[in-house]
Amino acid sequence: MSTSFLTVMTILGGGMLFAAAALTLVRVARGPTILDRVVAIDVLIAVLVCALGLEAAVNQHDTTLPILVSLSLVGFVGAVSVARFVSRDRDDDEGVRA
Repeated sequence: MSTSFLTVMTILGGGMLFAAAALTLVRVARGPTILDRVVAIDVLIAVLVCALGLEAAVNQHDTTLPILVSLSLVGFVGAVSVARFVSRDRDDDEGVRA
């Protein structure tokens, strides 16, 4: 493949990831509930993982793999823990009202 094609594809991929991150930050700022904000932060972590993967593919190195795995685990554990916290909170609220 030619170098200009790879450059154009890298710029397009980076631009799409930047747009996704910007829209996700809007959702974090404007999200009406905590769950909207948590999902948006989880999506932001996924976009960051994709951006780091794009950087690793463009520069042809594998040194970012531990960072990618760590970020993925942090995003997963964070989303699951908040979901458990919110579900417990809702269960407690329903128990009080009954």
